[in-house]
Amino acid sequence: MTPILSRRAVMGAGLAALVLAPGLALAEPGAWTSEPVRIVVTFPPGGTSDLVARLLAKHLDADFGQKAVVDNRPGAAGTVAADYVARQPADGTVLMIANNAPFTIAPTQFESLPYDPMGDFAHVAYIGASAPGLFVKPDSGIATVAEFQAAAKEGSISYGSSGVGSISHILGKAVDGALGVETLHVPYQGSAPAIQDFRAGVLDTFYDMVAQNRPMIEDKEAVAIAIAAETRFPGVPDVPTFKEQGFDIVIENWVGLTGPAGIPPETAAKIHETVAAVIALPEVQAQLTGLGVTPREMSSDDYAAFVETQIGVWKPLIVAAGVQGK
Repeated sequence: MTPILSRRAVMGAGLAALVLAPGLALAEPGAWTSEPVRIVVTFPPGGTSDLVARLLAKHLDADFGQKAVVDNRPGAAGTVAADYVARQPADGTVLMIANNAPFTIAPTQFESLPYDPMGDFAHVAYIGASAPGLFVKPDSGIATVAEFQAAAKEGSISYGSSGVGSISHILGKAVDGALGVETLHVPYQGSAPAIQDFRAGVLDTFYDMVAQNRPMIEDKEAVAIAIAAETRFPGVPDVPTFKEQGFDIVIENWVGLTGPAGIPPETAAKIHETVAAVIALPEVQAQLTGLGVTPREMSSDDYAAFVETQIGVWKPLIVAAGVQGK
C-alpha cells in the first residue's frame, strides 16, 4: 500500500484542485469511465449496503450510461473490503459503499487497521442514513423515553441486540448512559433471533433499525418509542426521535460512495454529480425510503469532514460499550 502520508498529500492536492478549478464541482452528470465500475460492498448480499449498491448500479447504467457491477467482499466488520479498495488504482473504476463499520467504528474497535480511514480514501458522495430505535412491548405501559427511564430505574430491563459491537448494542449503551440507567444486554447473532425472543417474552425490549420493523409496528407487535436520528423517518412518521424527547442520542447507519485516495478531481466531481443525480430521481428516493435510508446530498468536502467527525463521535460510544480493542 502507498504510504499514508503520500496518500494524504495526493488527496489534499486533489481537493485543492476541486476548490481552485472553476466548474469542476459543477460537472455534468454522466459516465466518468468507459470501463465497468466495481462497487464493492462490505457485507454479504441482502443487507442495506448491498441493496443500495445494486440500486445505484442499476440507475448509473440505465439513466447515465455508466456500467457498474456489485462486488461483495464481506469480512472483519467491513475492513476486508476497505483494505481492498484502498489498494486499487485511483481512477474511479473501483469504489465502495462506505458505512459506519470500517470507517467510524473500526478505528476505535480494533487495535490496528491496515488502512487509514481518511488518508487512504477519497470520500466522494454521501448517500443517506438509516437509524435504529428502541422497541418495547405494546402491553408494557411505556410510550416515551422518560417512561422507559422510570421503568429501568424501578426494575431490571433486558434488551436484545444483533451482537457485541453492533450498532444496536452501542445504542443500548448510549441510552443507558444518557438516561442514567443500567439495562441487561443480551447479544445475538443478528437481529432476527433477538426479535424472536422478544416476541416469545424472553426479552423486555430490543434495539434495531426502525424501517425494517415497520410490519411489527403496524401489526402492533412492538412499539417504537424513539428513533436515534436527527429527524423523524418518513416511513414511520409517528415515531419521535430521542432528541425530540430531550435526549441527544443520534446513532445513524450512514452510507456513501468512497474510493481510493488520489482520484483525479475532474473524475471525483463527475462521480459526485452523477451520484447526486441518481439519488434525486423520484424512483430512487422512493426505493431508498423503502430501505429505511433517508437520502441527503453533501459536497465531497462535507462528506469527508462528516466521516472524520463521526470517528470522534463514535469513539466514546464504542469505549462505553466495552468493545474497544476487540
